[in-house]
Amino acid sequence: MHISNRVNMKYLLKYMKQYRAQSLIAPLFKMMEAVFDLLVPYIIADMVNIGVATHDGNYLLQRTLLLFLMALLGFLCTVIAQYFSAKVATSAAAGLRHDLFAHVQSLSYRELDGIGQGTLITRLTSDINQVQNGLNLFLRLFMRSPFIVFGSLFMAFRINTKISLIFLGVIVLLALVVFGLMKLTSPMYQKVQKKLDSLTVKTREILLGVRVIRAFRQEAREVREFREANGDLISSQLAVGRLSALSNPLTYIIINLGIVLVLYLGARQVNEGTLISGDMIALVNYMNQILVELVKLANLIVTISRALASLKRVEIILDTESSMHFGEETYKAAKTAVEFEHVSLKYVTAQAESLEDVSFEVKENETVGIIGSTGSGKSTLVQLIARYYDATDGEVRLFEKPAASYSKEAVRNMVSMVAQSAQLFSGTIRSNLMMAKADATDEEMIDALKKAQAYEFVEKKENGLDAIVEQGGRNFSGGQRQRLSIARSILKNSPIIIFDDSSSALDYQTDARLRKAIRELKATVFIVSQRTSSIAHCDRILVLEEGRLVGEGKHEELLKNCEVYQEIYASQFQKGGEKA
Repeated sequence: MHISNRVNMKYLLKYMKQYRAQSLIAPLFKMMEAVFDLLVPYIIADMVNIGVATHDGNYLLQRTLLLFLMALLGFLCTVIAQYFSAKVATSAAAGLRHDLFAHVQSLSYRELDGIGQGTLITRLTSDINQVQNGLNLFLRLFMRSPFIVFGSLFMAFRINTKISLIFLGVIVLLALVVFGLMKLTSPMYQKVQKKLDSLTVKTREILLGVRVIRAFRQEAREVREFREANGDLISSQLAVGRLSALSNPLTYIIINLGIVLVLYLGARQVNEGTLISGDMIALVNYMNQILVELVKLANLIVTISRALASLKRVEIILDTESSMHFGEETYKAAKTAVEFEHVSLKYVTAQAESLEDVSFEVKENETVGIIGSTGSGKSTLVQLIARYYDATDGEVRLFEKPAASYSKEAVRNMVSMVAQSAQLFSGTIRSNLMMAKADATDEEMIDALKKAQAYEFVEKKENGLDAIVEQGGRNFSGGQRQRLSIARSILKNSPIIIFDDSSSALDYQTDARLRKAIRELKATVFIVSQRTSSIAHCDRILVLEEGRLVGEGKHEELLKNCEVYQEIYASQFQKGGEKA
């Protein structure tokens, strides 16, 4: 098997070892079932040669009862084998899926950006399902089918050596067809899975951006692009499907030609008296058994080819190591909360740096505003503070220690972030808040909700804190989702809190009340915003333009000496200070 040499199998074997007994029981009982199948033509030959020839009714009855008993035992063996093979396959796939999901959680954003979300979704779902199906069929048929084939050959040799040579030739030809097709289709199946990745990514983009697509009347373009990607996938699937489909007709042609030769030579020997009719029937039955099992084996090998291709894709992710490493330092308060020393960052998929030579220092409990045009690097900067990414040049320090020297738990506890897109999870308001602090009391949750200006609408809910939150928080408005996300971040009580343009959906009055509450927090606060009004109160404001820090100071200072800040302010306010 060509592709198996390139597949490590260590991750799958880890789970098969946990179910070693079941992995042996399944093929063992399938072999027992195969033994019964091999004995059936032999017993029927005896019934014809002895019972029918001598008109012995008792002998025929005994052999008939024996066949029924063998059928019952074979059925029981099949049920046991099916049960244990399914148990091993589903358990191994579940373990593999769990390992893959856990490993994805351990990867840094740098690796995740390089792999792509669509690819990860496909490998967690379609690829692991392919592995499960392949393992299930492997345990059930991979030993049984060859055993039946070679067992039929052995039984045929016992009956008639000359005619059995036909069996040998048929098996060789079928092996060439089956394994030849497998070698051709294995790389093609890998290409199909890659194109499925691309289609998944495209579908995800369309679903996430459906409102924007409709707003700009781009439905026709998206339909066209989806149709092209889907058509490419269909073409690849049809190409490999046509090649795989050759398996059945080719095997049937070879087997049927073999049966014709068996009947021809057998009939001559029956006429000559060197072969009796019962043995002739047995030989044809054994040839048919070879046909059935080799067709099964051909389909099995196609399935295993796809499973191995999918397993390889899963292993590639599992073998990917995170570029982000953590130390053992824990949080200790210090005068300087955050320090950037000539920090630059370039994303894996980007052509240019998103941040370039940024340096600044923030004291503990300062409130810092970050402003700039779209794409200026605001979110990139705060993601470095939260250590979602590591700087490609320079160093980020938290509380006077390198960010990389802290343990993962310490970093996650030190920094709390409210992302641009408010993220709520299905459950209740309480369960969403408790993600920040598992042992939070009702009083602490209510206090956080009040500071986030969210308690007013939560209080009006029928169940209050236990009100239902649907997936993604779709039963709340955009502003409500943002305020609940802010409340969750405040509840965490981290020494550094980042608000990444997290109040964009709030009206000015609510935003003003929220800014007042944020000023009272005993934490180092970063506020990313495109509104100058949202950050004018900050102790310091950082102005970014095309990834560079072009201004730093208070609101009044920047209005005097920072051209970029002046332009942003002028675009939002008219003369006299009135809102535009």
